[in-house]
Amino acid sequence: MIPVTSFAGKTVAVFGLGGSGLASCHALKVGGAEVVASDDNAASLADAAAKGFVTADLRTVSWANFSALVLTPGVPLTHPVPHWTVLKAREAGVEVIGDIELFCRERRRHAPDAHFVAITGTNGKSTTTALVAHLMREARHDVQMGGNIGTAILSLEPPRAGRVHVIEMSSYQIDLTPSLDPSVGILLNVSEDHIDRHGTLAHYAAVKERLVASVQASGTSVVGVDDQWCQAIADRVENAGKRTVRISVRRPLADGLYFERETIWRAAGGARTEIAKVGGIGSLRGAHNGQNAAAAVAAGLAMGVAPDVLQQGLRSFPGLAHRMEQVGKQGATLFVNDSKGTNADAAARALSSFNDIFWIAGGKPKTGGITSLAEFFPRIRKAYLIGEAAQEFAATLAQAPQPVPYEISGTMDVAVASAARDAAASSLHDPVVLLSPACASFDQYRNFEIRGARFRDLVLALPGAKPM
Repeated sequence: MIPVTSFAGKTVAVFGLGGSGLASCHALKVGGAEVVASDDNAASLADAAAKGFVTADLRTVSWANFSALVLTPGVPLTHPVPHWTVLKAREAGVEVIGDIELFCRERRRHAPDAHFVAITGTNGKSTTTALVAHLMREARHDVQMGGNIGTAILSLEPPRAGRVHVIEMSSYQIDLTPSLDPSVGILLNVSEDHIDRHGTLAHYAAVKERLVASVQASGTSVVGVDDQWCQAIADRVENAGKRTVRISVRRPLADGLYFERETIWRAAGGARTEIAKVGGIGSLRGAHNGQNAAAAVAAGLAMGVAPDVLQQGLRSFPGLAHRMEQVGKQGATLFVNDSKGTNADAAARALSSFNDIFWIAGGKPKTGGITSLAEFFPRIRKAYLIGEAAQEFAATLAQAPQPVPYEISGTMDVAVASAARDAAASSLHDPVVLLSPACASFDQYRNFEIRGARFRDLVLALPGAKPM
């Protein structure tokens, strides 16, 4: 745990009592603050009270003594409308912050030179976070990993010299961290997502930009420049005087790191140097993972890790569950769990990595559907559509210039059985049954992890299936 001493002797309201909210309550209390915990969910309130925290309905109490409102990132700060707690806080002149802001204040007070790597992007941030942490462990650093990837940041060990905090940050978390100041900031990409919470793509991109624009004076900003938003962001960050490392998987760069022929190259001063090879590493298959690897390598280089150590770390990286996870084989058929592919851009990365795909897609649809994936349709032998998006996706596949065969499976169990049957009957050399839904999971599953675990269980229950 990281004791939050910056609010010692003060009273802090905490709204949202999930994992990060409860961790904030504990960290504030240990650091000497008075905590008033609140949630719209009665069961969460009861759980907090059972853990010894003062609880209250923040609608009915005076805000005069609150020094801050610590808000869970799942609660709207600005769009579509500010949550009622945010309006109460503003009316009372109380700052609204998140748990990563509490971490930043503690780091600044006690260990301002401790390494802090913050990672964001529409896609790839979890894999990049895990890969950076893995590379730092290979370099024999004391590594603490958390944030949006799963472990609440205040549940980690405190910042100190020799320790590296590797933290995944969503746009919601960045919005709640006004003092964000990583030693290395990574922005992978920006594409349309979470517009319901940010109003416009421009505002969403601006929030993401803050992470790399706010690195410490001696720090490094790493920016993927393969989309127009991030190209402009890299230019602005560099013009503001920040050390900026550009990365690309689409073209060679004159200055920066780029991915070409499954190799990461560093370009500078008109020359290029081979830094690491990614080809043949199953956990880093595909150009999108080339971007993740290049970003992680850039972070490692910024912290003084030798290229040979980075290469060793890339080779030993096990990958993440639900991100291009190779879960098993049945005969020649490979089954890949990419349940984290919750939008079309993420699904494109998976579809671009294979040929002869038996594609399981669908769920709660997002803006734009799968029309942007048309260039990958020739790779798909057949699609198996599930959830609310099934009819919409079926229409897109049927109306494509090269129509894609499909069936409306409805549920995951039917889709896995049908896809496995058709892949086995295809006589193809390397058929792939790919779950990359291009949708949120919330119509049928509580989250993408549960959806991916269901796929994995169904695959491993198939006759003759062997885990990878």
